[in-house]
Amino acid sequence: MHATFPLLQRTTFPPLARRALAVLQVNLGYRCNQACLHCHVNAGPDRKEMMSRDVIDGVLQVLDARRPPVLDITGGAPELNPHFPDLVRGARGRGVHVIDRCNLTVLNEPGFEDLAEFLASEDVEITASLPCYSEDNVDRQRGAHVYASSILALRKLNALGYGQPQSGRILNLVYNPLGPYLPPGQAALEADYKRELGSRHGIVFNALFTLANMPIARFGSTLVSQGRLDTYLALLRDAHRDENLDHVMCRNTISVDWQGRLYDCDFNQMLGMPLRMHGRHARLADLLHEDGAGMAIAVAEHCYGCTAGQGSSCGGALA
Repeated sequence: MHATFPLLQRTTFPPLARRALAVLQVNLGYRCNQACLHCHVNAGPDRKEMMSRDVIDGVLQVLDARRPPVLDITGGAPELNPHFPDLVRGARGRGVHVIDRCNLTVLNEPGFEDLAEFLASEDVEITASLPCYSEDNVDRQRGAHVYASSILALRKLNALGYGQPQSGRILNLVYNPLGPYLPPGQAALEADYKRELGSRHGIVFNALFTLANMPIARFGSTLVSQGRLDTYLALLRDAHRDENLDHVMCRNTISVDWQGRLYDCDFNQMLGMPLRMHGRHARLADLLHEDGAGMAIAVAEHCYGCTAGQGSSCGGALA
């Protein structure tokens, strides 16, 4: 696999500074039951990295100390970490809103038959990746039969009230382009998703988030192999909008890797660009004393992926 970080270090991206911590995003490990082409984590079934119970306990200590309103749990497939239920229960018991970034198909894996019911019982918000509403496009990007499994999982969630009006159980879907292109308008695409998934499968959901593909890890390596990295980077730079800078997720989010090390975002985590406190790579324990407000955010050329066009974040478009 081609390393993209050396190709991204030289940048004209504007300097940014952190604000008060509002979202603690925790990556429970890189193991996943899928290996998607666009995955910026290089997750897959053969990855061994997994957050230990000691680090999970450190996350709960930070929730006590910093009181962020949101815990955003990601992976890999975070549910494959055996400590996932304990983290969810611990956070919910502290009154923290929990988001599970779910690939949907994990809900159908052997041994996870009760996972959907558990998420519902804890009122966990689910943000689920479904890169298209058509079977061919999804299976081409994510693997054979992924679309059918995803629809089965969505039906399970709908039956539990997820995505249903007035249920309070939030189900959001995530769209990624199939190649080196900017996502289409989020509102119009959401309407298409709701119409197509509703008419074809009776599926309902709350909102669609559109995310740009980041030129890093597996997707970035593919661009390098195809000789398309420079063209994609130029597309992102040319579409940059200054007004998006005020809303990028790194302003109030801290990303935690499976070993408890801190980053400004999940993308920086994958590039090995640490959040530094007092001249060293910060760790969870540092958040017991300060939340990094006012500190400089580490930026590189990939950051244009968050500010191009309508903008892109873990919560979808910025504009």
